[in-house]
Amino acid sequence: MTGRVAVVVPVYRNADTLRPLAERLAGALEGRDWRLRLVIDASPDDSAAVAGELAAGDARIAVTGLTVNAGQHAAIAEGLAAEAAADVWVCLDADLQDPPEAVPLLLDRLARGDVGAVFAGRRGAYESLSRRLTGTVHRRLAARLTGLPADAGAFFAMDAAVRDAVVAAVTEEGAPSVVLGVARAGVPVVSLPVERDQRPTGSSAWTGRARLRQSARSLYWAARRR
Repeated sequence: MTGRVAVVVPVYRNADTLRPLAERLAGALEGRDWRLRLVIDASPDDSAAVAGELAAGDARIAVTGLTVNAGQHAAIAEGLAAEAAADVWVCLDADLQDPPEAVPLLLDRLARGDVGAVFAGRRGAYESLSRRLTGTVHRRLAARLTGLPADAGAFFAMDAAVRDAVVAAVTEEGAPSVVLGVARAGVPVVSLPVERDQRPTGSSAWTGRARLRQSARSLYWAARRR
C-alpha cells in the first residue's frame, strides 16, 4: 500500500466534468486512503459551485479557490502545498483526458520504491495533429535538457521528496511547469504508457499561442539551469 494519497486537480472551465471526475476517482481508489483537492483557478464558469457541492457531500474532497488566474502549473503547486499530510501525491487534469482509472497503475509502480515519480506517458489521438506534433517537439527538447522521459506531462504520481521539489521550484524559483520541478528533484523517474481520452465536453483553456508561450518559457527555464 502507498499510505494516504492526495490527488490535486487544477480546475478551469471544468464545471461539466468535475462530478464524473470525482465519481471515477472514488471508484479507482476504492480501498485506499485518499483525498481530492480541487484548485479552482479563478474559473469564470460554475466550477467553484460544483466543487463546493462535491466537498459538502464528501469529506475526502477539499477545495482551494484562487481569486486570480494563476495558470495550470501554479494551481497544481498551490494544491500540493495545501496537502502536506499525505504520503504520496498525484496530479491530473480535470477535463477527463487524463483517465482517473490509471491512477492506481502509477501508485503501484511508485510503491516499488526505486523511483521518486511515475509519469503517465501520453498515448492516443486525444489532440489535433498539429498540437500533437508541437507537443512532441517540445517534449523531446525538454527531455534532452532535463533527462526526463520524452512522454512526461502533468499527470504523474510522486513521493515526498519530489513533491517538495515541485512546490519549491514553482513557488520559489519561478519554474513555469511542475514537470520541471520533478527534474529539479534529481531522483530516478519512470513513465508508463497511458491512453488519453477525448475531452467529453468543452475545449481546452490553452490556446495555441498560450501553449507555445508555455513551451518556450519551460525550455528557456530548463536550459538556464542545466
